[in-house]
Amino acid sequence: MARIIGKGRFLGALLAASLLAGCQTAYQEEGFWTDGGVSAQQVTSDTFRITARGNEFTEQSTISDYVLLKSAETVKAAGFSHFGIVSGQDITSQNTYQTSPGTFEVSKKGKVVTFQPPTYATSIRPGQQTIVQGFNPPPGEALPPGTYSADEIIRFIGSRVERPS
Repeated sequence: MARIIGKGRFLGALLAASLLAGCQTAYQEEGFWTDGGVSAQQVTSDTFRITARGNEFTEQSTISDYVLLKSAETVKAAGFSHFGIVSGQDITSQNTYQTSPGTFEVSKKGKVVTFQPPTYATSIRPGQQTIVQGFNPPPGEALPPGTYSADEIIRFIGSRVERPS
């Protein structure tokens, strides 16, 4: 039997979900002071290592979008129109912790979560590292399976990623 949630509970759940969604890692350069992000390192003249890490509020699909977008931007800046994925690795990290006695508050971008101990929590931070190879196919040549147009990735994925304000 389905249970109907009252208006107040539904609105509260909707508000909580929207607050948490706003905490995910934005599409930004990964650095010491950022909470996740993306980076690219050149490996050879046409090969690049793309890394994306998120925080505990970031979906794995968002990390996949970040890897594809950074790959497209990187190969295009290097003069290539297309890229293929050579290899990929899941670099998700997981930490379990217990809050100390008393009230423990975590503030993330103005949002506060309060835990009443003893509470055990697991923090899962999705991550992905991918090696991509850029190339310029001759006009009219059929593309090998698993290859992407940099321009198409930038157009379709670039329009939906969250960038820092």
